[in-house]
Amino acid sequence: MGRDLASLFDPASVAVVGASDDPAKYGHAVASQALRAPGRRPVHLVNRRGGTVLGRTAATSLSAIGEPVELVVVSVPGAGFEAAVDEALACGAKAIVAITAGFAEAGPAGLARQRAVADRVRAAGAVLVGPNCLGIADNTTELYLASDRFAPGGVALLSQSGNLALELQLRGEPYGLGFSRFVSLGNQADVTLVDLVEDCARHRATSAIAVYAEDFGDGRAFAAAAAAAGKPVVLLTAGRGSASARSAQSHTGALTTSADVVSAACRDAGVELVRTPREMTVVLAALAAGPRTAGRRTAVFTDGGGHGAVAADAAEDAGLDVPELGAPTQERLRGVLWDQSSVGNPVDLAGMGEQRPLSYADTVGELLAGEEVDAVLMTGYFGGYAASDGGLGGGAAGGSVLAEGETRAAKEIVAHLAAAAKPLVVQSMYPRSASCRVLAEAGVPVFSATEDAARALAAMTGRAASGRGGGAVPPLPPAAAPLRDPGYHAVRALLADAGVPFPSAREVTDEAGLLAAAAEFDGPYVLKALHLLHKSDAGGVALRLADRAALLAAYREMRARLGAPAHSVEAMADLTDGVELIVGVNRDPRFGPVAMVGLGGVLTETLRDVAFALAPVPAGRAEELLRGLRSAALLDGVRGRPAVDVAAAAAVVERITAAAAAHPEIAELEVNPLLVRPDGAIALDARAVLH
Repeated sequence: MGRDLASLFDPASVAVVGASDDPAKYGHAVASQALRAPGRRPVHLVNRRGGTVLGRTAATSLSAIGEPVELVVVSVPGAGFEAAVDEALACGAKAIVAITAGFAEAGPAGLARQRAVADRVRAAGAVLVGPNCLGIADNTTELYLASDRFAPGGVALLSQSGNLALELQLRGEPYGLGFSRFVSLGNQADVTLVDLVEDCARHRATSAIAVYAEDFGDGRAFAAAAAAAGKPVVLLTAGRGSASARSAQSHTGALTTSADVVSAACRDAGVELVRTPREMTVVLAALAAGPRTAGRRTAVFTDGGGHGAVAADAAEDAGLDVPELGAPTQERLRGVLWDQSSVGNPVDLAGMGEQRPLSYADTVGELLAGEEVDAVLMTGYFGGYAASDGGLGGGAAGGSVLAEGETRAAKEIVAHLAAAAKPLVVQSMYPRSASCRVLAEAGVPVFSATEDAARALAAMTGRAASGRGGGAVPPLPPAAAPLRDPGYHAVRALLADAGVPFPSAREVTDEAGLLAAAAEFDGPYVLKALHLLHKSDAGGVALRLADRAALLAAYREMRARLGAPAHSVEAMADLTDGVELIVGVNRDPRFGPVAMVGLGGVLTETLRDVAFALAPVPAGRAEELLRGLRSAALLDGVRGRPAVDVAAAAAVVERITAAAAAHPEIAELEVNPLLVRPDGAIALDARAVLH
């Protein structure tokens, strides 16, 4: 059930330690906010000098209050922080909000202080938010312990940045977005992001969870909590660059960036990942609006060709499908539009709206009723006739008639939407017009920017259909006995034990061993120099050695050139009609094992056609990843080549990623290439790097 945070969000009493009359001090801002609801619970102000603060008598200490206090805000200089926390615990506090800074963010000594305080809080059975945080607020319990007000609503905002939280509030206001809770995460010494996501998931007044985080702590636990939340989670994060891949030794490590890891975790968990505060606001507005759907087939509807073309591109960029409408739907549209209207997709009124504003509603109704349409994006001039400052109806003859007709059309669109229960998003040149307000008040998201409308619709379709995150984070398998030897044959043996097929192979150290190995299976042969991580790059692989004589000659040349102490003699796999894949697992310090699949062989890093997921990867998910590659057409056969066995490859991906996930001592594990043919899949090379 997660940690009990009731004392944090709905305490019986509150004290602000460090309350001040000085507006420059944070204790002044928090105390002022705390006093907004004095009738809800006792609020005590504590200042070591006593006297009055904000017109109220201040206690000189928590002990001087003379009664227990359930939640204590500590906003004092760093030197007095530990003493304030200890006194709060001694007075029975069950929750502490630590504003004071100067701990983990200040270096090793500060981190040690922070850990010691957190240990004491946990030992006392209490919880602590921070230190180095900006407070908390809960509009549903009238708890105001942050410096700023947050409009009430359904979004729980968990943020490592106070200013970003304020920007989100300002951006959300035009869309009617408000907040059930706000928590400044601070250093997460005790209460973590995961704890808060789990608690907000149980909070009935919270309909969506918005997160800005730079430090996930246990990223995998965050993803699991988001997947299980039962409500949308929207994440804005920073630091998604490629720096983490600089020291990688395998192709997998070199191709796996922080951005890839976070994106993979969000996709698996069903989290909406956004890049800016504006995009977060757009997505939250969409999720707070009307119905959602599992499909992404989108009809773009416009009253101008330019808007329709731009919106169609934006929709596809956002991951939506904009297919040509079928003949039955086109025929129904022709029944409500005039001859010059376009009915293919985008659907274009071609000026009919000026003659008959209700044609907007008629068209939306037909599109929403179509079985081949999952969602509608309406874009362009709608709203202009009712706009007070312009458009063709702003003062022109008959303008008021057009305005009235457009408003009627908006009301009919709302009626069609209620009957169809499909997503509708609007982009308008006049988003604040009366007709657009009719739509917005009925729950239709209305935006001024085309790209915002497309992103909003993407959040309302596909995996976000249920509004419940909709993802699943694979559990880690039990840790297996550690791999001590990262050598080639030891790694092959580990994977073979997991069910990964390999060609026959023997390790040899001299010519006698080479010839003995060659006698165990027929040629052609492959010879590999061992103890080289990238054997092909170093010229340490010889293929298609027809017989023992060719094998021996290659061995002598390779040994003289590279000086490798050992080699591997292997049966040459049949490469006919095969496609080479790469399968790897890189262990991320925050999210644990992350799998990569893609087009393999010697061009892996050049082509960079890869996809990521949290490991282990079930076979069904692995097949989705493979089918989503840019080069996926190769798997189905091109230029007369037969299709390969993708299901067999996916099954091997599952075994490889499960084996890697069971070995936390392995930093990077890779099979490259994994040869997939029409009759199955076989691993041709493997490598591992230990931590």
